[in-house]
Amino acid sequence: MAILEQKPCEICPRRCFAARSFAVTPGRGEGVCRVGRQAVLARAAAHFGEEPCISGERGSGAIFFSGCPLRCVFCQNMPISRDCEGVQVDTPRLRQIMEDLAATGVHNINLVNPTHFAEVIGEALSEPLPVPVVYNCSGYERVETLRQLAGKIQIYLPDCKYADAEAARRYSKAGDYPEVAAAAIKEMLWQVGPYRLGEDGLLQSGVLIRHLVLPGNAENTRRVIDWLVRNFQPGEVLFSLMGQYTPCGDLRDFPELQQPLSSEEYAEAEDYLWASGWEDGYVQEPEASGEEHIPAFDLTGVLK
Repeated sequence: MAILEQKPCEICPRRCFAARSFAVTPGRGEGVCRVGRQAVLARAAAHFGEEPCISGERGSGAIFFSGCPLRCVFCQNMPISRDCEGVQVDTPRLRQIMEDLAATGVHNINLVNPTHFAEVIGEALSEPLPVPVVYNCSGYERVETLRQLAGKIQIYLPDCKYADAEAARRYSKAGDYPEVAAAAIKEMLWQVGPYRLGEDGLLQSGVLIRHLVLPGNAENTRRVIDWLVRNFQPGEVLFSLMGQYTPCGDLRDFPELQQPLSSEEYAEAEDYLWASGWEDGYVQEPEASGEEHIPAFDLTGVLK
């Protein structure tokens, strides 16, 4: 594998130009993501909490990366996104983890929060894997970075967190999120084409857009659905309306986020989706929320 050039970082839309060396201690990096260029992993194991077309019966081979360039105040994975818990692995080891996980029979390799490690992921995927690769991200991606992954990713699983710039600014300090995510998702569709399901109902290739409904943010959800319907045709992308919001982290300055999403709020969002005429995708059952659904970031599958 080639040695990647170390240069001021502009992998993600923050373009903070930090000196992300391969020797940075996780959590002490100069950049927004607070990690170096060498991948930091917290877990690699079969995961059954994704949409049915991703998890299937044998699970999705989820590899959880630490650090995060978006840093939402409501993140459910704070121990890894903010505290950067995990261990550094070099690129050959990352590739080996992918191969070992694929060999267990999972339906795909699911790269969770991969944005800031896109370079090493691209290097690790220089040869194809025997199962589809899922790029499971926040949606806050640079088109230029995504283009470097073209042909290596079969399934894109982006969030569309915000169509409301003020909500994006308030919760993620990313007022440009709506336009950045819109451009990124269109690039993803251009790369992999309309979604394709196998006879077993599993997603073989395509884009599945997720939106988490936030308490007190009904207008943001309506704008996301409006954007979806305006920009995509039936059969192009899948959409997942999620109601699993669970209060996590320090939310003292965000009273509207201090309680779980109510059944009434989710029902309102669901009704708006149905009224839009969109049919390709998923809505979520209420029992999918709660801290018990957050994986244990205990280095399973990471250490030799």
